[in-house]
Formats: sequence, C-alpha cells, structure tokens
Amino acid sequence: MRLSKSLSLEASLTESHAVRQNVPNAKVLIVDRDPKIVESLCAVVEEAGYPTTGAVTGTQALAKIKSDGCQIVILDRELPEIDGLVLCAAIRAARVLPGYVYIILRSSGDSEKDVLVGLQAGADDYVSKQTPVSQLIARLTTAQRILALEQNLRTSLEEKTRWAMTDSLTGVRNRRCFDLELKRELKIARRYGGDLSLIVIDVDYFKGVNDQHGHAVGDEVLEAIARRLEGLLPRDTDWLARLGGEEFGVVLPQTRLRGAAKVAESIRAGVEARPFATQVGLLPIKVSLGVSGTQQVQPRERDVEELLRRADACLYRSKRDGRNRVTVDDGGI
Repeated sequence: MRLSKSLSLEASLTESHAVRQNVPNAKVLIVDRDPKIVESLCAVVEEAGYPTTGAVTGTQALAKIKSDGCQIVILDRELPEIDGLVLCAAIRAARVLPGYVYIILRSSGDSEKDVLVGLQAGADDYVSKQTPVSQLIARLTTAQRILALEQNLRTSLEEKTRWAMTDSLTGVRNRRCFDLELKRELKIARRYGGDLSLIVIDVDYFKGVNDQHGHAVGDEVLEAIARRLEGLLPRDTDWLARLGGEEFGVVLPQTRLRGAAKVAESIRAGVEARPFATQVGLLPIKVSLGVSGTQQVQPRERDVEELLRRADACLYRSKRDGRNRVTVDDGGI
C-alpha cells in the first residue's frame, strides 16, 4: 500500500482544532499485521500532530493500550492471533483503562454487513483500507473532538460528585459522605479484621460565638476548626467529616479505643492550645469529645448508627461533666 505524506493542510487543521479545545492530541495506536503499514501509518499520523505507537498483534495492542494510555486505536480487522473484532470486544470489556478508547476499524471488506459487524463489535468508526489517508486523518479529528467531550463530561461528573460529598463551608466531607464512607470502612474491618474507632467532636459554647459576634464570625471559626482538626490527625488514613452545625466526626481505621483516646486528647489539647483568628480578633475555642469503637460493640451491631449512638452518648457525658474533655466508651452505655 502506498501512503501519501503530503498532508500539511490536514495536519494544520487538526492542530488548530486541538488548540481551540485546549487539550493535547490523543495518543494513537496503529495496529496492523504488516509492520511496514504500521510504520507508514505512524509516520503519516505523527505528521498530522498525533503522538503514535504501533503493534502487529492483538496481544501487543492490548498491552500498549493499558500501559501507554492510547486513546485512539486504528485497528486492522484481519489480525493474526487475535482477530480485530475480538480485540474490539476485549478493549470494551477492559476495566483498567483510564478513559474511553476510540476505535477506528480498518478492513479490506467494506460491505454493509462488514460495517455493521464491526460497529456491533465495539468500533466507533469503520473505514476501508482503500480509503484515502486524508480521510483517515479527518476521522482522527472527529475522534479527538469526541474524546474531548467525553473527558469534559467525566470531569463535570467527578466535580458534581465531589461537591455532593463535600461540606460547602469547611471543605471537609459532609454527613452523607460520612455515612457512606464509614459504612465502607466497617465492611473492610469486618472482612480483613482489626478495629475501627470514631471520635465525635462538638465546639463548646458555639452558640455564644454566633450570638455575640454574628454568624459570619461563627462560620470563620468552623472553617478554622476544620483546618486545625485535619492537621491534628496522625495518619493519612484518618479522616474528618462535618456532621452538622458545630459537630465533627473523625474516623480512625485500624485503631483500638486506647489509641483513639490518645488521638482525641491530642485533638482537644490542640484546639485549646491556640486561639482562632477571626475578623473580630483572636477567639479562644474549646471542644468536647466522645469516643466509640468496634472493640466495644458486638459484631452483629457494628454499623454506622450504633457507633455514632455510642460516640454521641460519650460526647453528652463530656458536656455534662464540664465540657473541654474526652469521654471514651466503657462498654456500659
């Protein structure tokens, strides 16, 4: 097959399109049983502004898609070892790919039946091997545009999910996220063993801050407390959520009550140690804490509601006994 390289116009159009979208051109994988065709197509596609790599078997192709992050595949239907249609299905079934892979299937057969079979196997586009190379490059422009739209949609969905799980004031996990993630942590602890502890934290006399200084200052205090609490967590696996109002929850995976009690006391002392800067000046803040854990709960009762109920009961005792203190579940709640 002879492949023309006089594609400066098509390359220019493709490059300017990518610039308008402000995204780099996708990496293209050329798959053909003939190494010379792979080499020739790679040269043409690279001239059009796309980074390329090649493969001559389906096994090589699948490995490169996974390892090199190829987003567009120009695929020969008639492959040795693994047929092109089988490879299409394998790409669609793969679960470890970072994003969508756009597949252009090339074949010497271009009947309506051939096209339908190719599309049903998972291809996004189908071209005859007699199709001019200039048209193949133009189809890459379409693939690039679709991949950009897919990425924008993916990013938008991820952002919406993140906002749905984040407290808008403090930026930490919200109550919905707390319930879901704590449930997941409990499943992990149940499956692999080990204990999990929960600390519930309430800001002492927070109503007085709002009443005396206004809700804007109260919001400043909550934001600052959230930042400080995150800084007081000892491990990357420990995490913080705002449960509502001036109440926060800290989850400590793989932690027994004795260790959780030490963390809680460190948090209490860390909050009390330095006043918080606000628009009305420095405000001293103290917190009360309640600690519960799976260590004190029967296996059949280890759920979010029970851990939270026991931690809340301990928090109530801290409040009742004078505030600015830690109370740990002694099993008698």
